[in-house]
Amino acid sequence: MEWAPYYRGDGSDYEVDLPDPPPWRSFSTAERQVNDTFQPPPGLVDAVNAAICLCRPLLITGPPGSGKSSVADSIASELKLGSVLRWHITSRSTLTDALYRYDALGRLDAHKRGVEAGLGPFIELGPLGTALLPSQRPRVLLIDEIDKSDIDLPSDLLNVLERGEYNIPELTRQRQRDVRVRRWKATVTAKVHKGHVRCTKFPLIVMTSNGERDFPAPFLRRCIRFTMPKPDADQLTRIVTAHLGPDDTKAAEEMLQKFAEDIENHKPLATDQLLNAIFLATRAPDMTGDHRKRLTELLLKVLT
Repeated sequence: MEWAPYYRGDGSDYEVDLPDPPPWRSFSTAERQVNDTFQPPPGLVDAVNAAICLCRPLLITGPPGSGKSSVADSIASELKLGSVLRWHITSRSTLTDALYRYDALGRLDAHKRGVEAGLGPFIELGPLGTALLPSQRPRVLLIDEIDKSDIDLPSDLLNVLERGEYNIPELTRQRQRDVRVRRWKATVTAKVHKGHVRCTKFPLIVMTSNGERDFPAPFLRRCIRFTMPKPDADQLTRIVTAHLGPDDTKAAEEMLQKFAEDIENHKPLATDQLLNAIFLATRAPDMTGDHRKRLTELLLKVLT
């Protein structure tokens, strides 16, 4: 891969064949890529197995880019539990939205047009609601960046995490006992009996936190907690080798050692920054030393 045949910034327009993405940015092979390249830090395997055996959520804390979200993909892929259900938290996230969504306006519009289809077509289960459906095998649910939530959301989750069940009030008031509703981001439906959903297999819930806030004790005691450790040089070597191969790892040994020292000295950096820098540095052999240095500094800026 040459470095400069793409964007030139000279105002001219031209067609050019763009390069293939790095392996970890190839979305067509994302699931296989995580399974092949994820390197769990010491202690994580025990934490995952404890969460599985105890049917408790796994709360993983660590800085951005430390691989927290990849844990859910690794579990789902290795244990063949299907695609990961994802609930990305914002300050506006609510428990109800995660359980189900009722399209009241859509039903009103259908009623005005004389279409009577019942409530089922206008209810879609959320990621948490879908994870709690009865099933022979548990689903994996990623609750990403829960520390970004409203202060009450962790407490709102307590009963659901403890009992594994919830009600859909719009359906509990219906005469029809069994209603089929849509699953989260799927075309298939699920049967809900008397508006009540209760899991038969507790889902494997992975919650991530950047450590930006504290959580109430009742919430924490229901979780298996794990803090992502700072990767040392050996761990970084394994990660880079898994993604890029031994030749690139050896060629970038000096950069890797410098990165490990910066991490040890508490510089806020993410492992994927190192992967980005090594990927470009090792695939642009014609790049000059000064150019390579500027590019490396660009990619390895501290996360502040």
